Amino acid sequence: MCGIAGFAGSFDPAVLGTMISCVAHRGPDGEGRRVLEPGGERRRVGLAHRRLSIIDLSQDGAQPMGVRCPCCGSDAREGDPHAGLWLTYNGEIYNFAELRRELEGRGHRFSSRTDSEVLLHLYAEQGPAMLGRLNGIFALALYDGRPAGQREGMLPGDVLVARDGMGVKPLYYAALPEGVLFGSEIKSLLATGRVPRDLDPEAIHYHLAYLWAPSPHTVLAGVRKLRPGYALVLREGAIAREWCHYDLPYGRAPLAGSREEVAAELARQVEAAVDRQMVADVPVGAFLSGGLDSSAVVAMMRRVRPDYRPRCYSIGFRGDEDVEGNPADLPYARRVAAHLDVDLCVLEIEPDAIRHLERMLYHLDEPQADPAPINALLISEQARADGTRVLLSGAGGDDLLSGYRRHYALGLERTWSWLPGLLRGGLAAGARWAGQGGLGMMDRPALRRGAKAFAYADLDADRRMASYWWWTGEAVRRTLYTPAFAEATRGVDTAGPLLQSLARIPGETDPLNRMLYLEAKHFLADHNLNYTDKTGMAAGVETRVPLLDRELVDFATRIPSAYKQRGRVGKAIFKQSMEPFLPHDVIYRPKTGFGAPLRGWLHGELRELREDTLGAASLSRRGWFEPRAVARLVEQDRRGEVDAAYTLFAMMCIELWCRMFVDAPLPARAAA
Repeated sequence: MCGIAGFAGSFDPAVLGTMISCVAHRGPDGEGRRVLEPGGERRRVGLAHRRLSIIDLSQDGAQPMGVRCPCCGSDAREGDPHAGLWLTYNGEIYNFAELRRELEGRGHRFSSRTDSEVLLHLYAEQGPAMLGRLNGIFALALYDGRPAGQREGMLPGDVLVARDGMGVKPLYYAALPEGVLFGSEIKSLLATGRVPRDLDPEAIHYHLAYLWAPSPHTVLAGVRKLRPGYALVLREGAIAREWCHYDLPYGRAPLAGSREEVAAELARQVEAAVDRQMVADVPVGAFLSGGLDSSAVVAMMRRVRPDYRPRCYSIGFRGDEDVEGNPADLPYARRVAAHLDVDLCVLEIEPDAIRHLERMLYHLDEPQADPAPINALLISEQARADGTRVLLSGAGGDDLLSGYRRHYALGLERTWSWLPGLLRGGLAAGARWAGQGGLGMMDRPALRRGAKAFAYADLDADRRMASYWWWTGEAVRRTLYTPAFAEATRGVDTAGPLLQSLARIPGETDPLNRMLYLEAKHFLADHNLNYTDKTGMAAGVETRVPLLDRELVDFATRIPSAYKQRGRVGKAIFKQSMEPFLPHDVIYRPKTGFGAPLRGWLHGELRELREDTLGAASLSRRGWFEPRAVARLVEQDRRGEVDAAYTLFAMMCIELWCRMFVDAPLPARAAA
């Protein structure tokens, strides 16, 4: 994996060096740049690349890459039918060997062992349609300077920009009067000095509701995330076309077969996915939290490479105590490591680990209000120090196979959703009253979850589904807004982006599958995968996600819902599939998150920073949140009357992010 940046339009070519230098951490093994001048300033294209060498460590893998002569390795000369193609690319194509064999059978010749060269040749033959052939994770920009008539939908000088179907690799862009900028991280775009620092009130509103902004929104009004599975064609400095090249294939007939048959096939699919994603010319390790997903990945690593003992990484809080009502992970991680005979490196998280918050936000590029990325960042840094350049992660299992508590809560709706609207309204009012302090002490997880489960019982089914990701209700959020900010966000539909996503799958009527679609399109892509990628790349480590392998995803979306969620048991079919490989007590352990003790930190280690960022002076200067309302919420949270830790943390993260990305002339990295 690597970092990319580039432009299409009348930009000074010198900005290319500025852009790519901002993501040097993503590729410590090399840098490349190329400016292409097909005629006229508006048609100028710049491509840049920072390399993290994983496959074919030689210079043959350097980018930007053009089609090369297989005999001498030099760039294709004028007259060659493939001359004029240039690629900058971040990711891994896991079926590249298969694609290469197909291409060789049709006369293509290669000069390296890289998947990048396969992408160039596949595009040369199939044009943008090649995106449908890729099983992998990628963000790419491919310049096509060949004569017209050689590919559908592309003109000479066009640039194809695309992101993988699950959104594992990030890609941002900004459409400006001069042209279009794009890159792996927002930092590269801001460093040009061309992108306005104007903020998007709608996105800030979303961050307070979800703790992240649904694609394509970012906090910056002029910057957009390219949505997972989408592609752009850039032509003469403008976006000529945008389309979806891949969507999760929900809405098909469910798989036939018994639970036993489907479980056995699921295990084979996971094994095949892990096998594909272990291909590397550098050491491959793994995250190992002790939960089912990461444990399953490590079990399959041992199964497909029995002679290879991967180095695995976990975190533990001092004393292995429960964290915010969740059981400790570390004992289970140790149990799995012993069972599978793998090396386990344990990073003990000190009470002051939150000191990494500002550094975390710098690397995330977005003000995501979740301390869990700190754990992933520290693990990635340790892995890099150990010489481990690739880590396999269990990310995606919950989102694909039904592993969150909200999936069980959704199933329970059938017991009360038939109630008349008036009664559901009363149920919602009571839950909101409890959540706002009506039950007094709200420091017990069961009470928090119970109040949240019914807080939106009065909404229609799709809006109620979207509400499962809200951390605060609309009324609570609005009490925190200044009059000016309330006016700026008047009319914003908090559920809007998720409802638009649901509209893409009208043929899928199963409620659980509809929720899992939203998990993958937003919570997974906009939150979990953003920090999975960026915390790894901050340390120069590639993080792969086998449970989101395209073939596995295509299979899993057809598993009957009743097999995924069986009463209170989430991921039931996945658990059954792993019974031959993992201890029973690990498989059926209580669900917990890969998290951190935020509620304790907020009134302890974070107190000074909280008072700074949420103090009257800071809030008044920014003008979004009402100082007295915020102070009141802080005190209610401190007394345990309400559960507002994540809402307060979201406002802190927004302020810290603005200081680094808006107030500073260039995105300013905080000290470690």
